[in-house]
Order: sequence, then C-alpha cells, then structure tokens
Amino acid sequence: MHPEEFRRQGHALIDWIADYRAGLAERPVRAQVEPGAVKARLPAAPPAEPEPFERVLADVDQVLVPGLTLWAHPRFFGFFPSNGELSSVLGDYLSTGLGVLGLSWQASPALSELEEVTVDWLRQMTGLSSAWKGVIQDTASTSSLLALICARERTTNFSIARGGLQSEERPLVVYVSKHAHSSVEKAALLAGFGRANVRAIDVDDSFALRPDALERAIADDRAAGRVPCAIVATTGTTTTTAIDPIAAIATLAKREHLWLHVDAAMAGSAMILPELRWMWDGIEGADSLVVNPHKWLGAAFDCSVYYVKDPEHLVRVMSTNPSYLQSSVDARVTNYRDWGIPLGRRFRALKLWCLIREQGVSGLQARLRRDLENAKWFEQQVRATPHWRVLAPVVLQTICVRHEPPGVEGDALDRHTQAWAERLNASGFAYVTPATLDGRWMVRVSIGALATEREHVAELWTAMRSAAE
Repeated sequence: MHPEEFRRQGHALIDWIADYRAGLAERPVRAQVEPGAVKARLPAAPPAEPEPFERVLADVDQVLVPGLTLWAHPRFFGFFPSNGELSSVLGDYLSTGLGVLGLSWQASPALSELEEVTVDWLRQMTGLSSAWKGVIQDTASTSSLLALICARERTTNFSIARGGLQSEERPLVVYVSKHAHSSVEKAALLAGFGRANVRAIDVDDSFALRPDALERAIADDRAAGRVPCAIVATTGTTTTTAIDPIAAIATLAKREHLWLHVDAAMAGSAMILPELRWMWDGIEGADSLVVNPHKWLGAAFDCSVYYVKDPEHLVRVMSTNPSYLQSSVDARVTNYRDWGIPLGRRFRALKLWCLIREQGVSGLQARLRRDLENAKWFEQQVRATPHWRVLAPVVLQTICVRHEPPGVEGDALDRHTQAWAERLNASGFAYVTPATLDGRWMVRVSIGALATEREHVAELWTAMRSAAE
C-alpha cells in the first residue's frame, strides 16, 4: 500500500472506529451469533487477486463486528475492565505504524528508554519505592511464569546451568491461594514444578489467603523432605477481588527464604489512589509483582508491567547474548530482551505513555473513583432488596451477587442462577459473568468500562431483577 493510499484509508479507518465507539450503546453487548456463523461468512481460501481496502473494512463492519462481545460497551459488566482508552489506542496504532522492534537498545534506543521512563511513571503513580524496576510484558500470565522461573533458579542456585529441575534431589513447592488466578497454576506447571507440588492454601471468611494455613503447609512440606520455593499472593483475586494480607505473607516469606510474587493484575491500577494503598501494605517485602494497565487503568491490550527488586537476577536467568546483538554500549543501557521470554519487542510503552499523558494522573484517578462509587451504590441496592444477597466484601469495583427465591436451594438454586444470567447475557442488553463461589453459582458484576456511568449501572440492576424474577 502506497503512503498516500494509506493516508486515505487510515482516515477512513479512524472515522470508522470513532463512529463505532460513539455508537456502542446502541449495539448488543454479547455477540448475537451461533458457533460457526462468522466462519461461514468468510471465504475458505485466500483471494488470488488484490482487493480494495474498502471491501476489507466492509467485512469488518458486516461480518466481524456482529461476532464480537463488546468489552467497551457501557453495559459490559463481565470478567474485568479492559477496553482501551482511545488515546492509548492511538499509541498502539503509532507503535504498529512506526514498524520498529526492540531486539536490543541499539535496535531502537527510544523504544527501550521510553519504556524505562513510562514504567517508572507507573511505579511512582502506585506509590512503590525506587527499589522496583519494571518491564512491559504481554500479560500477567507471562509475568507470573517469569516470577516462578526466577524463584526456581534462586532456590536451586541456578539449576538451569546444570541439569535443571531433573537434577534436584527434592521437589520444589509453590504456595498459592485457593482463589489465585488459573494462570498461576499454569505458570507453575510450565516452570516445571508439577501439579503435585502446587499447594492451594485455605482462605478466610473474606476469601483472602490465611497466613496460619500457609505457615502450616510450609512446615509440613519441610518435614516431608520437600523444598518450599515460592509464594504467590494476590491483591484483588479474580472471583471476588479479595485482598491477601501481603505484610503477614511477606514476613513469613522472608523468614522461610521463599520468593514472594504478588499478582495485582487488575487491582494494581487502584493503587494510583492513595486511599487504597492499604490493600498491598507490605508490598515492599515482595520480590516481584505484576500490574496490568490494560485492565482497569485503560491501556490498550496487551500491556502488563512486571516489577522486580533484583533485575540482575532476572537478567541472569533470562539473558541471551548472541554476537549479532552485542554492541559497544551494552554496559550502559537496558537491553529488555534479557528481561523476558521473547527476543523481539513491540513498542508497547507508547500506548501507556499516550494514556498517562492524555488523561493525566488526576483524570485516571477520577475515573477509578467514579467506578468505586458506582460499585458501592450497586451493592446498596442489592442489600436493600429482598431475596438478593451480596456474597463477598465489596472492596473494589466487583460485586458478587445471588438471587435466592424462597424455597429454592442447592442444585435448583444453581440452575436458577445460571438460567437468569444466561437470559440477561443472551438478550444483548448487558453482560455479566456467572462463576462459582464456595461450590455454588453466583454472578459477578465488574464495573469499570470507560463509558459506564451510574445510569448504566441502574439499568443493569433493573435488567437483572427482570431476568431473575
């Protein structure tokens, strides 16, 4: 495509995206298609001849969009907020348009140095000390994997340089909350620990990890000849946004010489609010942590920031230094290829940089406070309504609810919950996430889409009651 044709089509594409975002409220939230419907409308073979880009964009509008569930919709209350503030979208577009890669500092100096600056901005915004150094990864899943690989290597005195875990005489153990994200267990499996060596620790009445249960599990493993290696604590668990007691866990990790990784993927964004930093009291005692700006903060996906206290350890574990990437300035720069799994890096910092500059810290704080106020309002409505119940403390923007009609219990209540949630989602009017808590189905309402105001939360509450009753 010639630059002038790109200019013309680019203008058309930006106009289309602007119209799409402006008209989201008029579209169904959940895709109104059956399995295979989108695929059936697409050619089975690639085109032999070039096509006008107008036809490509027409298929986006007519074929692809009807098959999307709209995360940026003002009545999207599912999973977690992840919708991409438009300033961040422009940063992502700019990253792709520049067409540069960060194989090394020398490959694109500005790519590396903007990332250094931007992740340090986020560090300051969330109240972390200058001891932390960060790097942008794709997702928290990758960040958790890096953390457990680093923990493994510290515990084994770098077994990777010898025979790996196969040369270890005793199994290494990882400790997680029963409510830890599924990616944590996956990371432990990929890092070679094995499912038999992952301990799911009991939680308290607020669904937060119990330090006393953790302490007992560590003692039991030591007594059995196993080697405790790492703890993964969570600030804002997936199901209920429960807050694990980081300070107590960090004290235990230090005493037992265990690596402590903190998963703050969604809730980490809330730490830009000074009044919420109690949620990760003790964070300075951790070895690593992850915050996903592509969730509640509003950066375009994918943008996960992994922070470590000891970047030299991370580099030693992940370093690759082939001759064709070496340069005379390597001792004076940060080569992010040694801070993660991939060699090549996109210019991800641009979308975070554009977001923070265009919104300002005050603008980001105001939006998060709006969502918190809307969550409290919603919680009050549920608590004040007969036969509706709030099932977990509402500390952030997620509310766990259940409709409990008189005389409906057990499996029948589960069927009722799943049925009314499906009716609501299938209607296209709003979207919520059914999930299990203590073995029974309930519904999570996650507030935080960029366009969601009080009126949309009120509309959801009316629609939920109609679907359930």
